[in-house]
Amino acid sequence: MKIIVPMAGRGSRLRPHTLTIPKPLIPVAGKPIVHRLVEDIAGVLNQDIEEVAFIIHESFGKQVEEELLEIAQKLGAKGTIYYQNEALGTGHAIMCAKDSLNGPAVIAYADTLIRADFDLDTTADSVIWVKQVEKPEAFGVINLNEANEIVELVEKPKEFVSDLAVIGIYYFKDIAVLRNELQLVLDNNIIHGGEYQINDGIKQMMEKGMKFVPGKVDEWMDCGNKDVTVDTNSRMLNFLHQDGENLVSDDVKLDNATIIPPCYIGEGVILINATVGPNVSLGKGSKVENATIKNSLVQTHTTIKNATLDNAMIGNHASFDGNFTNISIGDYSVLE
Repeated sequence: MKIIVPMAGRGSRLRPHTLTIPKPLIPVAGKPIVHRLVEDIAGVLNQDIEEVAFIIHESFGKQVEEELLEIAQKLGAKGTIYYQNEALGTGHAIMCAKDSLNGPAVIAYADTLIRADFDLDTTADSVIWVKQVEKPEAFGVINLNEANEIVELVEKPKEFVSDLAVIGIYYFKDIAVLRNELQLVLDNNIIHGGEYQINDGIKQMMEKGMKFVPGKVDEWMDCGNKDVTVDTNSRMLNFLHQDGENLVSDDVKLDNATIIPPCYIGEGVILINATVGPNVSLGKGSKVENATIKNSLVQTHTTIKNATLDNAMIGNHASFDGNFTNISIGDYSVLE
């Protein structure tokens, strides 16, 4: 089994946090989004992972590439880096990894996290994972026939089709079939929304009678903008806490401070006259003094003083001293 991870986009909706780091590497509950995604998919597939291919922008740099290759190595898999330097769509991104597109594979876009427990239907040509949503008109959804097979993909339907939204994770029994169909999309310049789309390759497979079935996840957590990323951080902390995972480093220094779980507290964190939690992630090397923080995501080596924070997201190496309560500041920012 292979895992293909398109992640070349910078994540403009999550700025300023993505100005200095790609969105998939922003930590949620103490671990970068893409790390959690790949590990969770490998866990639910319950199969040996042969290769993990990451499709990134060349500007991400060698350090990012090394971190991604380590993810694959921890799974005992080969890690491969491909580049998509132009934002030409999901279909184009996948085809940037053309040399790895053979055999059984899962494609997973690196801006979403899941919680799931299922058996993969290996009799199908493809599985498209979906989640029931309250407002299907805001998503791409699937249409099912009486045999529970997917017969249509509909993007943001104006009239009700179904409430099962496509979450951006796909299994293909032989991804070479999708590769060949996407090559036709590129060769014939089939464009929607100014881009080459994976859906056009999938629709061609459906027209040839291939069997697509839905796979349902228990939880689908987005990381598209600041508010939903903070919410995803809170939800993931609760899941990990329920799983019994230790989220507080042994070397945290407490001075008249209280931690209300669930919280992730990284290495070397110092808490003085502070109440932290619930639902807070504090990255390593951070310091909180004379402050109360809840429902927030703070990255590494950041100092927070004299603050009451709720629904906050703060980047790396930042310094905040003030009374703002709902903030979003990026790396190396200072508010005093």
